[in-house]
Amino acid sequence: MPLYSFHCSACDADSELLMRSDETAICPACGSDKMERLPSWIAPDLKMEKIRRAGRAQAAASGDLSNFSRKELSTFKK
Repeated sequence: MPLYSFHCSACDADSELLMRSDETAICPACGSDKMERLPSWIAPDLKMEKIRRAGRAQAAASGDLSNFSRKELSTFKK
């Protein structure tokens, strides 16, 4: 399920909700259904590669090598 950003016009609160697109958003602060979905921004491709590398480096440093190929695993020191 995707994460959507909403703004409640009843209580002026912003929130992020994990929900299906066909569900009605309910404000967690006041319980109102007067929620306006906010536009989402995606990260540019240049940043995505850096984020991917950083995440994989962090996983390798903690010993979690399950998302690496055999070729990549051979480059790690044992």
